Amino acid sequence: MPAVPTSDHYVTSANLPAAFFKAAQQSPDKPLLFHKAGGTWHGQSWAEISEQVCKLASTLVKQGVKSGDRVVVSAENRPEWAIADIAIMAIGGIVVPAYTTNTEQDHHYIIDHSSAHIAITSSGNLALRVGMAAARTSNFHTLIVMDKTTTLPDMGDADVLFWPDIMKESVPLADIDSRISAIDSDDVCCFIYTSGTGGRPKGVMLTHRSIQANIDAAIELLAEGNVSENQRFLSLLPLSHSYEHTAGMHLPFQSNSEVWYCESTDQIAANLVEVSPTLMTAVPRLYEVLYERITRGVRIKGGISAKLFDMAVKLGRKELEGRLLMPHEFLLNRILDRLVRQKVHARLGGNLKYFVSGGAALNPEIGSFFMALGVKLLQGYGQTEASPLISANRPQNIKIETVGPAVSGVTVKLASDGEILVAGDLLMKGYWRDEASTAAAIRDGWLYTGDLGSIDKDGMITITGRKKDIIVNSGGENIAPGRVEALLTIEPEIEQTMVDGDRRPWLSAVIVPSQDTYDMAKDPTHLKALIADAVERANSRLSQIERVRRFVIADEKFTTENGLMTATLKVRRHMVRDIYGDQIDALYGKR
Repeated sequence: MPAVPTSDHYVTSANLPAAFFKAAQQSPDKPLLFHKAGGTWHGQSWAEISEQVCKLASTLVKQGVKSGDRVVVSAENRPEWAIADIAIMAIGGIVVPAYTTNTEQDHHYIIDHSSAHIAITSSGNLALRVGMAAARTSNFHTLIVMDKTTTLPDMGDADVLFWPDIMKESVPLADIDSRISAIDSDDVCCFIYTSGTGGRPKGVMLTHRSIQANIDAAIELLAEGNVSENQRFLSLLPLSHSYEHTAGMHLPFQSNSEVWYCESTDQIAANLVEVSPTLMTAVPRLYEVLYERITRGVRIKGGISAKLFDMAVKLGRKELEGRLLMPHEFLLNRILDRLVRQKVHARLGGNLKYFVSGGAALNPEIGSFFMALGVKLLQGYGQTEASPLISANRPQNIKIETVGPAVSGVTVKLASDGEILVAGDLLMKGYWRDEASTAAAIRDGWLYTGDLGSIDKDGMITITGRKKDIIVNSGGENIAPGRVEALLTIEPEIEQTMVDGDRRPWLSAVIVPSQDTYDMAKDPTHLKALIADAVERANSRLSQIERVRRFVIADEKFTTENGLMTATLKVRRHMVRDIYGDQIDALYGKR
């Protein structure tokens, strides 16, 4: 890979397992990881987690794992995931996270492509899929299963080890300190396979240095908001995603913070109240879910409560825009702090300092909604190839319509066509076994992100679209579908949408109505009319070329289960087009 453009390197040394054990020695009895079982939250201390890391490391060495070997990890967010991550890295191995939503074929591809001989998984259908994939992979020899009550396929000659037995019978690895000391900052520590909205995923090779660059920059940023240590994180985004792997695991480890593993997306509202986190990182779709639940509750309640809520949002947004409140508005706004905003804060656990959004562009309407209600939201921007953090709003200077300025140690510029280019210690080493893609992505030390954007005089970055997603209509005009989709889904009648119209005279959309809309509709004709009204309201806020002229109502929601969303909740556009292509074509055939 060509040298990074001339600049001061931000990271002088990096060793993720060494940083973990240093923190463990400083606070051995302090709680670290929490999970919920049997309706009760259970916590484990730094010392307890460290001992389990050393025991698993011992087992991995006995199973033949050497420096540079790959080990696949596929499990729900839970303490064992973090223990496996540190144990693999501590012996010089490379962690290969795999999404729990992967099919058997997906798992087989990752195990085979990474040449992993060992996989670690949890239980149930996930363990079954991983086991079936591993069993037909050449040279695979060990499956480690977290839960003993698991039904597995015939694994042939491969060993099957159970986590409880390892923790009961293994002796902590005696030479783990010397193995950790042998790690170099530029050693690859994990392959993050991009979930991808199309085609085969690529194995992004991240190093101790690249991830540490993110952590150092994030801690510096959080220090501006006085939340750089001793925090409580609620972990929801899959640990197989680079965002959560860095910001939801290694960042808390190095900031002496607690990590509480959310039960599921469906339980997020309950878990927020139970855990009372101070920080939470998530993708935009999850903030959209919270927005939908809050606004639905307000609509159901109605009356004076709904009017006060709407007024709180209205005045809060006016204040955010820097407009002066009239004296009566100022007084009312302070009253609304107690009547509305404190209640919203309580529903989010009562101690939340910041939401952090990344992984995709956040709808500014959603962002300003939370900010208007007194919930501070730091929108950031990143890519797996950048470990992933590139930029973020600063706690003292939040411009929610942007993704903030580049974080420390990162250089950002625009190519002639507006593509965002990135340089710094945060960059990946390349794509595993894919030199051509590596050469295309990193040129002269710059990562070509594929994202289009602008940078204002203050260095604030605004994402305007994705080069591959940009719709070019039949008139040759470029349209970013993400902006159109964001304004459509802000309407209460619409839950999800995918906008189409490449090489067409106008835009169309595939729309998933909200459950409330289905409940309200008397028949299919009425349902279509309700959606049409919502589309018209969204169109009123769009330019002429961005307006959606016709639409198809989807047969079902876009989910990871039906393959229409990635594990990080991005719509797989090509899959939606494959399913609804004929109906979309028919829209353009009408006169």
